[in-house]
Amino acid sequence: METFKQVSILLLSLFLISLFKYSHAAGIAVYWGQNGGEGSLADACNTNNYQFVNIAFLSTFGRGQKPQLNLAGHCDPRINGCTKFSSEIQTCQGKGIKVFLSLGGVAGTYFLDTAQEATDLANYLWNNFLGGTSTSRPLGDAVLDGIDFDIEAGGEHFDELARALNGFSAQKRVYLSAAPQCPFPDAHLDSAINTGLFDYVWVQFYNNPQCQYSNGNTNNLVNAWTQWTSSQAKQVFLGVPANDAAATSGGFIPSDVLISQVLPAIKSSPKYGGVMIWKRFNDAQSGYSNAIKGSL
Repeated sequence: METFKQVSILLLSLFLISLFKYSHAAGIAVYWGQNGGEGSLADACNTNNYQFVNIAFLSTFGRGQKPQLNLAGHCDPRINGCTKFSSEIQTCQGKGIKVFLSLGGVAGTYFLDTAQEATDLANYLWNNFLGGTSTSRPLGDAVLDGIDFDIEAGGEHFDELARALNGFSAQKRVYLSAAPQCPFPDAHLDSAINTGLFDYVWVQFYNNPQCQYSNGNTNNLVNAWTQWTSSQAKQVFLGVPANDAAATSGGFIPSDVLISQVLPAIKSSPKYGGVMIWKRFNDAQSGYSNAIKGSL
């Protein structure tokens, strides 16, 4: 009987350890939506390479503007042409992939000038993309898992937006992610990330020469990584371009260098969450996620 108890305890311990490891398994996030030639959303998810997909972008909002999607050549939101992705979002979610709507981008016309604008946008996002209801949901009836902040301009009230969105989690969990630039702290997202509400922060270690990989030198990247893991982010991801073409100002890390030099230097952090890839079109060209997914 004593032996049976000991075996049972051992098996339970092993199970709990395996569960802990699984629940903290590193993953790959990717941005989809900025090139009509990248294939469908379902195509991206069916690679089984990604655990997170950011639909990019809701690039117009604030200052009285009607919030507007820009999904490049994929669909025309002005004629409700993007509702076709509802079933594809559900396909992704059926595979356990979290699907977020990304706000902002580098080329949008977006602003949050007041706390009221932040509250209004949160209500709009809840009703049109998350667990609320609206007669004009741009991506159809599918309920997204969360909101991503890729804010590269426009306003000082994104902390209030994060708090307002988090308030809806009492009804249905709203995950929050952010994509700051690697110089720490980020010029636009610092106050938002300092709320401690962001589940995932995928830092853009590209197009920023002072903190990206360059010519075999990983020191600047690792130093910036250490700063980011001291932030209020719950998990930090290393954001990388999928090839040279994805980042015109540099930062591409060859997959063998990522595996042999960069990942060993950052994976020891308890906040390490994985890798974010910009973006699906370039990843489909280069096969970057295929090359790295077994090493995360």
